[in-house]
Amino acid sequence: MQDIIALEIDEKTVAKRSLDIEQEKKIAIYDLLEKNYFKLVKPDITGPFDLILSIKENRVLFNVRQIDKVHITIIGLSLNPFRGLIRDYLSICDSYFQAIRTSSPSQIETIDMARRGLHNEGSRLLEERLYGKVKLDDRTSRRLFTLVSVLHLR
Repeated sequence: MQDIIALEIDEKTVAKRSLDIEQEKKIAIYDLLEKNYFKLVKPDITGPFDLILSIKENRVLFNVRQIDKVHITIIGLSLNPFRGLIRDYLSICDSYFQAIRTSSPSQIETIDMARRGLHNEGSRLLEERLYGKVKLDDRTSRRLFTLVSVLHLR
């Protein structure tokens, strides 16, 4: 099995979030745990895995453990390549959440298309940054990008 079956966000490392963003986080975690592909390249250890995501000193940390909580590795990625993209993604998410409450279906669809485009770009960047460390499928990289974005909030 090459998957994550437990995931935790280190809440001590993030700021308080809006209800909309908190809901996005919950959905991303649920979807990720429902179906994902996460294979460590080095060390070549099979899952299932328990993952803790946190932020420390401008890095997102993927603390990978065996399901019995035995530490395997910590993968750290600089947030610098993600900053502008995450800022734009979270901004358009705010616009999307507001549009759902007040805008026409065509306006919502336009904003949602832009949001999905940034989300796709972010998930590709995450896959590139994890290359050689972790193999992911598209679905997993999309959910992890959502969570990295949520973690980025200060």
